[in-house]
Parts: sequence; C-alpha cells; structure tokens
Amino acid sequence: MTRHYHHTNSHYKQPTASNGHHHNPTSYNRAFALGLLLNISFVLIEFIGGFLSNSIALTADAGHNLSDVLGLILAWIASLVAGRQPSSRKTYGWRKSSILAAFLNAVSLLLVTGGIACEALERLFYPRDVQGSPIIWIAAIGIIINTGTALMFLSGRRNDINIKSAFSHMIADAMLSVGVVLAGIVILLTHWYWLDPAFSLIISILIIVNTWQLLKESFHLVVDGVPTKINERAVYTYLSEFPGVTQIHDLHIWGMSTTETALTAHLIIPQGHPGDKFLFQICQELHNNFGIDHSTIQVELGDSQYPCILEPAEKV
Repeated sequence: MTRHYHHTNSHYKQPTASNGHHHNPTSYNRAFALGLLLNISFVLIEFIGGFLSNSIALTADAGHNLSDVLGLILAWIASLVAGRQPSSRKTYGWRKSSILAAFLNAVSLLLVTGGIACEALERLFYPRDVQGSPIIWIAAIGIIINTGTALMFLSGRRNDINIKSAFSHMIADAMLSVGVVLAGIVILLTHWYWLDPAFSLIISILIIVNTWQLLKESFHLVVDGVPTKINERAVYTYLSEFPGVTQIHDLHIWGMSTTETALTAHLIIPQGHPGDKFLFQICQELHNNFGIDHSTIQVELGDSQYPCILEPAEKV
C-alpha cells in the first residue's frame, strides 16, 4: 500500500564564522583574565581603604566589586563551556550555559546592589564620620579599572547577553566609584557625612533599574522565549509567502545560547515535497534575514487521513 503522507526534516546550521555579528567565546579570554586580575587587586585595596576611612560607600563598592569578580568568573566559564561539542546526552552541547550565566549574574547584581542600598539607608539615618581624601583617591582608581574592564566587553554586549552581563557589572561598579568620588569631594568641603550613604543609595537605585532589563531579557531566554532581536510574526509571514506553502504550524523560535537562535516549523505543501534546494534556500535566508542559525523544517502534504498531531495551536 502506498502511503500518501510525506514529510521531510531539513536541518541547517550556518557556520558561526560566517556570521559577522557572532563572537568567538575565546576572543574574550584575554579580557576576562585581565579584568579578573585588576578587579581582585582592587577589591583588596577598597576593603582596606574602606575600613581605615570608615566609609560605607567605599566598603560597599568593594563588596560590589567582589560580586563582579564572581560574575566575571561565571561569565568566563559559561563562555568557554558553551563552545563544547554536542554529545549523545547533550544534543545541543552546553550552549544554554551562557544564558544561565547571564541570568545568574543579573540576579547576583540585583541582590548585592539591594544589600548596598539597605546599608546606605541605615547610614543615611545614622551618619558616621568618614575621611574624604582616601575615599576620593581609592574610588578614582576604581573608576579607571572598572571603566577599562567594561570597555573590553563593549563590542560584544549588543549580541551576547552573557558578555552584556559582564559589561553591566563593570559599568555598575564604575558608577558606584563615581558616586564615591563625588561624595568624598563634597564631604571634604562641607563635612556633610550623610552624603556618603546618600550617593550610594542614588547610584544603587540607578543600577537596579538598569539591571532589571538584563534580568528580564535573560529570564526570557531561560524559558525559551523568542530572542528580542527577532520578530516572530515577520518570520511567520516570510515562511507563509514561499510558493506552494498553504499553512504553517508548530513554529518555535528560541535561543540555543546567548548568540545562537534555533527554529522549527511544519510547512504544508499539498503539491508535494519541493526538494532539498527549496529547504536549503529557506534555511539560508532565515539565517541571512533573521539571524536564525539552526533551522529544522518539516514538510507535510496536509493529507486529512494522516493529520499532524502538533497542528493545533495549543499543542507544543
């Protein structure tokens, strides 16, 4: 008996090197290593300086910097692990680790900054004497180190939220250091010691507002949401306009990693399978037009005797 139902899976994976907006994770090894060395050294300087000058802003900045050291380590490990080859048990490899690292970094940044804000509130109501001069010099070093480290991740922050999380940590620390310097200068001139926690509180709020977006974006990818750079309706329309395609269902788009996007879709083509050239063209254009690297297309004839069990919109 001849079967009337015909489907084909087409898998397409564009080599990463051909896509200009992807960065090789190993290209940031030097940035991670140098950033860690600078920030570990600075953490020690700040803790000692904060203790000697009795500055909550300086001590808080040191604690924030320590969280950034851990964040850099996490982002670096994820960047390296994400490049591991797939196995029989991990068929997508370890790509998802970069998404998890970005999410955990966003959570840790919010928690640490929240702790700094709480401590600043307490000091705001019960100010303590602080020494302005040591604060200014130590925090000024922090501005240089944190800004320099952030600049090393500047180019990759737009297309990789794992790199963006490392960048955000460094920029947050640079902002805190700016606040500490300003507080130190004004304290020297006025002896208004409440400015030390006040500056920390204001900058902590700014960091929390900025980090909340990173948290939402990374969590969206953790639960396999459509990457923000992709318009899913535009992809649907693009596929539906191919000659012979009468219906599309089971369309899914998600992030395999912080830089790679995957897609699966079922296309109903009653005239019959259009051939490998057709599938190759779709997959290549999905890559070129939408940045989708890993496409799997299933072709169906739409035979009512053999309906696809995944056709209903509520089925996943």
